[in-house]
Amino acid sequence: MMGSERFMQQNIQQVTPSNNPSKLYFWAVSLIIAMHTAGFVGLQWSVSRAFFEMLIPFNLLSSTFILLYFHQDWRASFYVFMLCSFLVGFSVEWLGVHTGLIFGSYQYGPNLGYKLDEIPLLIGLNWLVLIYATGNIAMRLSKNNGLRIILGATLMVWIDILIEPVAIKHGMWNWNTAAVPLQNYVAWFVVAAFLLFIFFKLQFNKQNIIAAWLYVAQFFFFLFHNIAYFFHFF
Repeated sequence: MMGSERFMQQNIQQVTPSNNPSKLYFWAVSLIIAMHTAGFVGLQWSVSRAFFEMLIPFNLLSSTFILLYFHQDWRASFYVFMLCSFLVGFSVEWLGVHTGLIFGSYQYGPNLGYKLDEIPLLIGLNWLVLIYATGNIAMRLSKNNGLRIILGATLMVWIDILIEPVAIKHGMWNWNTAAVPLQNYVAWFVVAAFLLFIFFKLQFNKQNIIAAWLYVAQFFFFLFHNIAYFFHFF
């Protein structure tokens, strides 16, 4: 037990900002879990649903801040990655909404904050956060960049499958078809693979101990929503 505790402390010291105590890491993880737990309950209960729908942009911004706070290497290549992820993510969504040729025919609702030409600015940020998180997880699962890209893109598709019913129900976006088209998931995989290629190609320290926690918190947040919808728990 003492050996495992020592290893955990060393791991925390390696991947958190050097001027912060390890307890900051635990508070950050606790906050992420608390935010997603409160969001799940708040969105499920009808009396609080409208209020928590207004908090969706705040949740994404707060999660992004926590994630990036624990990033260590702020060299130019990391800024290039962030800019590419945001611009590519926003651009493919713009093309998707205005042409229907990438993901299918859909439009954004009111609950993702300010829109630029019908596309929420936060959607570019969402691409950045998910690529960063899935890339970080894939990096831990394999040493081969090709396999890492496939693993990361697969993680992206998995979470999008869970996101879709929740997003539709809570006014984030709507499809013009009866069901989410398969085209959407294929496009997610392709776009994610391209951005993950950039993530692994650019040289910067990619370790971030919060990244996996954030992905897991979001994964179970959306999974539990889908289970609740299926069994009509609320």
